[in-house]
Amino acid sequence: MRLGNLTLNVISDGTFKMDAGALFGVVPKTMWERKVKTDRRNRVQMGLNCLLIRSNNYNILVDTGVGKKEPDKIKDIYGLSTGKLLRGLKDLGLGPRDINIVLLSHLHFDHVGGCTRFNGKGHVVCTFPKAKYMVQRADWEEATNPNERNTAAYHRDDFEPLLNSKQLELLDGDTEVERGVKAILTGGHSAGHQIVVTGTGRRKVAILGDLIATTHHLPLPYIPAFDLFPMDTLEKKRQLLKQAEEEGWLLIFSHDPQKVAGYLERRNGRVYLKDARV
Repeated sequence: MRLGNLTLNVISDGTFKMDAGALFGVVPKTMWERKVKTDRRNRVQMGLNCLLIRSNNYNILVDTGVGKKEPDKIKDIYGLSTGKLLRGLKDLGLGPRDINIVLLSHLHFDHVGGCTRFNGKGHVVCTFPKAKYMVQRADWEEATNPNERNTAAYHRDDFEPLLNSKQLELLDGDTEVERGVKAILTGGHSAGHQIVVTGTGRRKVAILGDLIATTHHLPLPYIPAFDLFPMDTLEKKRQLLKQAEEEGWLLIFSHDPQKVAGYLERRNGRVYLKDARV
């Protein structure tokens, strides 16, 4: 997609599977089972959609998927089929050294695993050696000091090398990282969760991270059980969906394996999603 002087591409790192009950929180199974299919272990297939934003001056990557580092136990638990991000970049004519900024919605392993990789000696190093890795300070503090409830979501070898290589940049609230590319703090899913909005004027595109992970999460009550601050998620969803509908934003869903992007349309008093390609 062309957006002024920007070119946008969604790149998939692959798929993983998530427990359906956790995915839909307080919404009863009798409601969500009409929308999604589960496997024999009650897991729903999820996408790992990353966004590449290109201009004449920079290449920005939003999130990096799971990558290839996970041990067999994690591969089994989450049904991982991942590690496709670099191939997707190569198909667009880019290598790891061409990425200038990696914007991270938050530091859960399914969004930042591709930030690092094993080198030839088996050491974990940064995948994008010339990039600044940007994340909210509140999320960094949470990830590096997890509690019993959220510790499983953070894998330290995904993000600690960013600090060691001095490539980490911590953000404090809403930040325009480059002209027309803004990180917006939402909280909710985690203390420092952020979305990325790009574009100028009324032509805007937003990649939603885990604020609205899939198209199935568009209804306001559909909030995952693992959101740390679900009432904050609810209010931010309400605000964002209202603005997106009024201003005609294109929404990109980080975890939808099929309907990656769409516009909100109101027909007969109800809001629908009109599919779009990026």
